[in-house]
Amino acid sequence: MAPEARPETRRLAGVACAAFALACSLAPVDALARHSRAHKQPPPPAERHLPYPELELPFQVNGGQYAPVAWSEIAGWSEDDHLAAYKAFRVSCKPIAAQKTPPADPKALGTSLRDPCQVAKGLELSDDPKAKAFFEEHFLPLRISRLGEGEGFVTGYYEPIVDGSRTENEVYKVPVYRRPSNLFVRGTTQASAGLPNKGQVFRKIGRRKLVPYYDRGEIEDGAIAGRGLEICYLKEQADLLFSQIQGSARVSLDDGSTVRINYDAHNGYPYTAVGRILIERNIIPRDQMSMQKIREWMENNPNEADELRRQNKSYVFFREVQLSDKDEAVGAQGVPLTPGRSIAVDKSLHVYGTPFFIEGELPIETAQSKTPFRRLMIAQDTGSAIIGPARADLYFGAGLDAGKIAGRLRHGARFVMLVPRSLDPAARGRKLPVPDDRPSEKIAKLFPQTAAVAKPPEVTDATNAKPAAAPAPAPGPAQTAAIQAPVAQRVPLPEPRPQVEAVSTKPVQRHPRRYRHRR
Repeated sequence: MAPEARPETRRLAGVACAAFALACSLAPVDALARHSRAHKQPPPPAERHLPYPELELPFQVNGGQYAPVAWSEIAGWSEDDHLAAYKAFRVSCKPIAAQKTPPADPKALGTSLRDPCQVAKGLELSDDPKAKAFFEEHFLPLRISRLGEGEGFVTGYYEPIVDGSRTENEVYKVPVYRRPSNLFVRGTTQASAGLPNKGQVFRKIGRRKLVPYYDRGEIEDGAIAGRGLEICYLKEQADLLFSQIQGSARVSLDDGSTVRINYDAHNGYPYTAVGRILIERNIIPRDQMSMQKIREWMENNPNEADELRRQNKSYVFFREVQLSDKDEAVGAQGVPLTPGRSIAVDKSLHVYGTPFFIEGELPIETAQSKTPFRRLMIAQDTGSAIIGPARADLYFGAGLDAGKIAGRLRHGARFVMLVPRSLDPAARGRKLPVPDDRPSEKIAKLFPQTAAVAKPPEVTDATNAKPAAAPAPAPGPAQTAAIQAPVAQRVPLPEPRPQVEAVSTKPVQRHPRRYRHRR
C-alpha cells in the first residue's frame, strides 16, 4: 500500500471499531426493551353494557299460551251482565287492597291487581255500561289455553245441603271430622286458618318422627275415632264424600239449626275421581256420567260402594264457620262466593281476583241442552283437581238444583283472561332487542342462490315395481305455473379445509460458533 493511503485506512478502521463498540453497548438495552414489551400485560377490555340492563320481559304462565284479542272479538262480551261481575270483583278486591305491603308473588300477574282494585275500592257503580267501561279501561283481554290446545275445560261445583245431628245415633252415624292435632304439613302451623290442599302431609309421632297420614279406609275404620274431633254426624257415607268433593256443606241438624262447614285440611293423598273408576269398569257410560248417577249407583250397591270409596284415599277435614243460612260459602280466598260468577282455578298459576271470561255451550237447562254460556267470572277458589292455565270449576250455589247443574258439567270452553294494563305483554314485547342474524343467512350472502327447474324423479327398480298410475288430468293455469316455477337449489356449504399430514423431519442441530479473540 502506498504511504499516502495508510493514514486514511487507519481512520476508517478507527470509525468501524467505534461503531462496533457502540452497537455492542446498546445491544443489552434493546434486548431488555423487547423483553419488557413481550411481558407487558394488555389493558383490560372495556366493560360492555347491555342495551336493556333492566328489561321487563312479558309475563309467562307455566304450561300455557296466550294471545291478545280485541274486545269486539270476544263472543258475548257486550251482552253479559258486567255489573254482577263487577260486584263479585269488588268482593275479591277487599283483601287485595287492604294489604299495605303485599309480599312478592311469583305468579304471572303477581301483585298487579292492586291497581284496578284501588280504583274499584272507591267506585260505586250502579249500571251495566259503567261496569263494562271499567273492565275495558283497566284490563286487557288475552285468550289463554294450555300449550298446544285451542280451548280449556270446565266443571261445576256447589254447596250440598245434607241432614245431620250433633250427636251420634242409629240414623246419624257417619262422623264429620275436624283437623287432627297430629296432622303436619311442612311450612305451616296448627294455627293456620286452612292448610293447603296440595303437598306432603304427615302424621307426627312424638317430636320428630313423621309418617304418612291415615288414608280414607283407615279413617273410616276408626283410626281417629273417639278423640273429640267430631263436628257432627251424617246419614250416609255418600253425603260425606260429596261434601268433601265440593269442599263445603250446609248441615241441617235434627234440632232445626244449621251448621256450616268448610274445607280445612286433607290427609295428603291425591284425589281419585270415583266417576272415572265407574267409567273404566264400564258401569256408567262416559256420556251419562254425573254426580246423580254416582249417588244412585251407590245407593243401589252399598257393598260395592264401600270398596269404590276406598279407591279414593284422599280424605278432607272440615272446620265450622259462623255463617247464616243466607250467606254463601267461603272460597279459598277467604271471601263469600257468588253463584254464577265465582270460579275455582289452579292456585299455583293464577291469582285470586283475576277476571276470566268463559264462553261455551254447556248443559245448563237440561243434560242434553247446549245452552250458550258467555259470562265474566272471578277467580275466588281452588281445588286439588283444578290443574292447568285454562281450567275452572264453576260455582252454582247451594241446594239440589245447583247440584244437578254442577254434576253434569264436564265440557270444553274458551278462556279469556283479563290482565291489568300495567302488564301489557305487547308493550313489553316492543322493547325486546332484535336477535342477531342467523349464521346461515350470512353464509347465504356469500353463496348466491341459483334458480333451476325441478328435475323429474329418477326411475329406479322400486318405482318400476309399483303399478302404473292413471294418467293425470291436464294441469290448469295455476298448476302449470306451479310446475314451471323455478326451485331454488340448496345453498352449498364451503369446502372443508384439506387435511395435510405433517411431515416428520428431524430437528437440525445447531452448534454455536466459538470465537477466539486474538490478543
